[in-house]
Amino acid sequence: MSLAGRGVLVTRPRELAHGLAKRVADAGGRAILFPAIEIEPLPQSAPVGRYDMVIFISPSAVRHGSRWVGAGRKTLAVGAGTAHEIKKYRQDVIFPASGADSERLLELPELAQLSGQQVLIVRGQGGRSLLGDTLRERGARVEYAECYRRVRPRADAAPLLAAWVDAVTVNSGEAWQNLVALLGAEGQQRLRDTPLFVPHRRVAQLAESAGLRKVLIAGPGDDEMIERLVAYFADDRERSRS
Repeated sequence: MSLAGRGVLVTRPRELAHGLAKRVADAGGRAILFPAIEIEPLPQSAPVGRYDMVIFISPSAVRHGSRWVGAGRKTLAVGAGTAHEIKKYRQDVIFPASGADSERLLELPELAQLSGQQVLIVRGQGGRSLLGDTLRERGARVEYAECYRRVRPRADAAPLLAAWVDAVTVNSGEAWQNLVALLGAEGQQRLRDTPLFVPHRRVAQLAESAGLRKVLIAGPGDDEMIERLVAYFADDRERSRS
């Protein structure tokens, strides 16, 4: 596995970027941090009573809503990264074997029949409604605990544009939209000719609609992202030799 000589843009919130940045460095590449989202905590009340189920939507939901970790008979995570954060507080957490979105979460057998169950969803402000709406259709009484909000950072893109990268990683549609706005017209032109690595199809569709020529779906985890990056540049080297 080698990313030797490759610069990889990591656009995750700064507090969530370390894992991917370290893997890029371990593979010989240069991780350039340029957060496209900042996480701001929101005030939260203390848990009252217990729920049948508490579902955490992201690692940030665990970090800023950790007071809710013990508030349910069952604790669920949207994916492995979120489950990893929960395991800092408790080991019994249920999460999909692959993927990290509401669609995969809703495939779990634990969420198939929820008649009369009280479910708390811990998330950021203004998240997707799919999970809550579907759980209500399956009979659950759903509440939300919104413990953080995502905001666009104030950042100077000039140094990044002056020393552009070989690849860009983006983990959400909101991060993609923020990155486009932060980079401006010159950066948007550079993006069109730079391979973009994303976790799932929804983000890929946004980038493709903006005219990007090389959009690659890697998967939600850091390991999947690195594997896809390494495979892409290995193939690129082979193409250059032929």
